[in-house]
Amino acid sequence: MSGTLEETLLSVWQQAMVENLAAVVTDGRTWPVKQTARRRLRQVDFQVDGKDIRGLEQNADTKSRWAQQARAGKKVMQFLGDAGYLAVVVDGHVHLYGNRREHRQQSPN
Repeated sequence: MSGTLEETLLSVWQQAMVENLAAVVTDGRTWPVKQTARRRLRQVDFQVDGKDIRGLEQNADTKSRWAQQARAGKKVMQFLGDAGYLAVVVDGHVHLYGNRREHRQQSPN
């Protein structure tokens, strides 16, 4: 893999949420950005080190703190793996869940 998990998540978020691309590129592979059927939220399935990850735009209609930020106009994407939620990216800041320490990284823009 070229880059850390955080860098990859930030790149996917940037391409899907900021640049609004129809597909994202990670590690030389292209992954389509789709929309969920009901809410039309952006969703992208990709791999990091052979592990499947899904990036999903935050539903602003829920009660979570991340949804509150989405309602406030921030660009929020959750990242899920086999074991559940891995991380969230909010306006260029990466927050890793679970045993992972909180890591903040600014987007290059």
